[in-house]
Amino acid sequence: MLRVFRYLYVFGFLLTILGVTEWGKPSAAAQTPVPRQTTIIVSYTEYEWWLTSWVDNAILCRIFIDHEGLPSEDEVLANCGSGLLAAWRDTPPCNQIASGEGNTWSCHGLYLFFVSSQPKDKEVIVNLPTMTVYVTLEGCNPVPPENRCDTLPSLMLTAVEPLPNERIMRIQGLQNGLPFACEANACAVPLKTTPIEGIAVEFWADSSFGDSSEHFSAQVRVVDTGVTSTPDSGGWYVDVLSSLWRGGPLASCSQTWTAFPPVGGMPDWLATPNHEDLIASDGAYYYLAGRLINQGIADASSCPSSGLLPNGYADACGLEMAKPFVEIWQNQFDARIMDVSQQSEVPAQLMKNLFAQESQFWPGIFRVPYEFGLGQITDNGADAILLWNSAFFSQFCPLVLSTEACSLGYLHLTPQDQTVLRGALALQARSDCADCPAGVDLTNVAFSVQLFADTLKANCEQVAQIVYNATKEKPGTVVDYENLWKLTLANYHAGPGCVSYAVHMAWLTAGSLSWDEVSKQFTEPCRGVIPYVEKISR
Repeated sequence: MLRVFRYLYVFGFLLTILGVTEWGKPSAAAQTPVPRQTTIIVSYTEYEWWLTSWVDNAILCRIFIDHEGLPSEDEVLANCGSGLLAAWRDTPPCNQIASGEGNTWSCHGLYLFFVSSQPKDKEVIVNLPTMTVYVTLEGCNPVPPENRCDTLPSLMLTAVEPLPNERIMRIQGLQNGLPFACEANACAVPLKTTPIEGIAVEFWADSSFGDSSEHFSAQVRVVDTGVTSTPDSGGWYVDVLSSLWRGGPLASCSQTWTAFPPVGGMPDWLATPNHEDLIASDGAYYYLAGRLINQGIADASSCPSSGLLPNGYADACGLEMAKPFVEIWQNQFDARIMDVSQQSEVPAQLMKNLFAQESQFWPGIFRVPYEFGLGQITDNGADAILLWNSAFFSQFCPLVLSTEACSLGYLHLTPQDQTVLRGALALQARSDCADCPAGVDLTNVAFSVQLFADTLKANCEQVAQIVYNATKEKPGTVVDYENLWKLTLANYHAGPGCVSYAVHMAWLTAGSLSWDEVSKQFTEPCRGVIPYVEKISR
């Protein structure tokens, strides 16, 4: 079973990295923008060298460089070719010169001879900073999760010209295929009701420099609430997806997937309530109760076998005796979950449900060793965050490896360095502590919560690639937001091998990537992920 699962993981890893350069590819208009450049004149000193034969002092090659000292091998190669470079590189020392005899007729090979230097000017092409166009709304500031506006807003496009003495001449674009233009650096594009899948808006800016910016894009959805019973209940649900968005927070991973969240708000399991009390739980967790009894936090001595089963779980009596402590323990992390959710935009209730399934809120070793923290990160899980969350990798890697090694990116590290990095990350989430109360270092749990939020976002990225590989479409065009989160949970728990195979088969056989269709395609070693996802997404 383990060998099959590992094979599936490798299968999924290869499928996802093979398409890494494809996912997120810009539109045709933005693929080959005209470079923004200017030419300047730079003064320098030109040094002339000759590559000469010892035998007859024949000049075989002239080399021109712009620095003091001998030409480098690359400069010899560029001016003289690989044959002369090899002959010069293989030339032995001329001992006659070293001894002061002065007779060099018996020396062999090639030597460099300095000829002269002189002042020169050259043209240098300089890349200039480019324009950008930011996106907000005018006439409404929608607040998640509903994103409701009382009146129809306008899409506000604001262009920025970074070059001094230049200005934005106009902003223009296409709204659902229809052109618009504004002779200024800001443009308010009126919105109206759209289909449920939204409409595309393409836009760009023109500069007095004489060029145009990239062609940027946004996906806009405006849906009538359909409620008119009271003055405050009507209006429109307005959602905007764009990498240039500078309005309020977007639903987690919606930009990654180009997928609109559910109209009018999230289902409960993807919600982030206003207060930590609203994610409080009172689950009957037998393993958690067993750990609390074992650590002496709960007293079940009046129960047979002290309320413990041979596997370390509590029995019914042990759970009853430990119940008050179980409830306190499972909710002590809620404030931290809420803080991380606000920062990362990963739904708080999703994280709470995931921790319940993964560890029953026991951040030490749970069912098996080598799985750490509230979310039970594994070697494969560390692989995902280091490969798919570039911001996290750039911050974490230099803490473990050299800056030079980290600059290559995770895929280009040596296998040994990748193993070291994964191990260091897993240990960061480890909370077991023999000298701590209850045997758990609770201060390390705070890091653990942020780590799992970052890991979930990495899985969002990986699922986006998996869906694109199977369909060659943006994920949000073939799978809705809620189902994409279910695929992400499956990827987090079972790995990309299980999910890649099931997604590809569902698309081939049913042309659909709903959770109902994908779950039918999981192979036997992967089918345990089905109840896992369904419990979290209830």
